[in-house]
Amino acid sequence: MTDVESELRAQFTEAFRDAEFPVETQMDLLPALPDGPSTTFEAGDVRFSAMELAAKLGDEQDFPYESLDELVDDVMAALEANDML
Repeated sequence: MTDVESELRAQFTEAFRDAEFPVETQMDLLPALPDGPSTTFEAGDVRFSAMELAAKLGDEQDFPYESLDELVDDVMAALEANDML
């Protein structure tokens, strides 16, 4: 895992830790985000908002998510699959 991947994983874990699982839709994640859809994730040269993530990775996500780890693992896999890392 690269430093960028490790940093993003930590940021996602922190941002989504207060979500109520299971999470059924992207909208279920919004209340957990510190700045709602404007929450920004940044590591190295990689930067995107929660809204950008939702738009670009929506088709990649496999709701419902039963746990924080399951959600973060899936987001990281989708970022990699879409060459966003």
